[in-house]
Parts: sequence; structure tokens; C-alpha cells
Amino acid sequence: MTKWEYSTVPLLVHATKQILDNWGQDGWELVQVVPGPNPEQLVAYLKRPKE
Repeated sequence: MTKWEYSTVPLLVHATKQILDNWGQDGWELVQVVPGPNPEQLVAYLKRPKE
């Protein structure tokens, strides 16, 4: 059975793709994006298999 590690990442609206691409290169998979504490920010939940 796969064990996962998780991370939450603040996303800036003007740099969302760049931020997600950087995390993706490190093996993280996007699970969900939810609204952040203000309109200019989102929060991404990511996971990757635990090594």
C-alpha cells in the first residue's frame, strides 16, 4: 500500500502555474486548490509517495 506525504502551499494568483510547475518537478501531485485568507491568494494541497 502506498504511503503519502502531504504539503499545503500558498499560491499567488499571478504566479500559480510557475509555483505548481516547481512543486510538480519535485514529484508533488496537486490534490485540491481552495480559497486562501484573501482574494489574491489560494492554497494548494499536494501529495507525493513517501520514500
